[in-house]
Amino acid sequence: MSPPDATPGDWRRLHDEASRNRETFYIDPATGLAVFTEFGLRQRGSCCWSGCRHCPYEPGRTDPGDSASKVEPPQWLTPLRPEPEPVDVLFWSGGKDSFLAYRALRREGACPVVLLTTFDAASRTIAHQELRVELVIRQAEHLELPLLGVPLHPGIAYETRIADAVALIPAVARFVFGDLHLEHIREWRTGAFRELAASRGAALHFPIWQVPCEVLMTDLEASGIVCEVSAVTDAARGALVPGQRFDRKAMIRLPDGVDRFGENGEFHTLAKVWEVAGLP
Repeated sequence: MSPPDATPGDWRRLHDEASRNRETFYIDPATGLAVFTEFGLRQRGSCCWSGCRHCPYEPGRTDPGDSASKVEPPQWLTPLRPEPEPVDVLFWSGGKDSFLAYRALRREGACPVVLLTTFDAASRTIAHQELRVELVIRQAEHLELPLLGVPLHPGIAYETRIADAVALIPAVARFVFGDLHLEHIREWRTGAFRELAASRGAALHFPIWQVPCEVLMTDLEASGIVCEVSAVTDAARGALVPGQRFDRKAMIRLPDGVDRFGENGEFHTLAKVWEVAGLP
């Protein structure tokens, strides 16, 4: 990691160089964390409302919740509610990774599970996955799990919205993430949620961290569900298209340089859990 006294000029230089090379992120010299480039953010086609440093959409974006009185609060999106006992709060995107993390939690059997999903308050879509929040509600209803929805608004920090949402949960044992192997993402989560976890007497948990893709695919097959590609960036375009099934054959056919599970954001998926009878 570079020295902590790195200046804005340092990261601007790194950003410009990465952008010229059509790279989606660079490593911030002060923190060691990955930062999306403007080029990378343009690949997704719309703002994710997360306050990205190089957001190309900020000057012209609009949102119906610009005034404080119109900010939509976090709320339960399914009828179920958690009991007073401590629960595992699983950050849920609707894709294969969060589903496999849920499968791992079921095998552990340590605590009841509550799903937490964030979405753009204006478009009602989940950033990067490009899924309508109604699909995630359908997943939670089939899995018979409480689902806490967190609408994201411009000008309000992501961590603040998460803290507001978690206040609705009586007791938290662990905050759970479906990260696979990107160290900078895990480091960011640890920094972003350390204080919140400590305030609730909770731990951070990564149940499928560094599990090999072959093992994850075997577990996905064992679940019996269909995973469908929901979004594709330039890196995987041509190898995958939205609506295509993501299975072992699709994984094997991915070109060199594309992560087998799309962990670098090359593609995203929808776990169609409702097509399987019972709880997969």
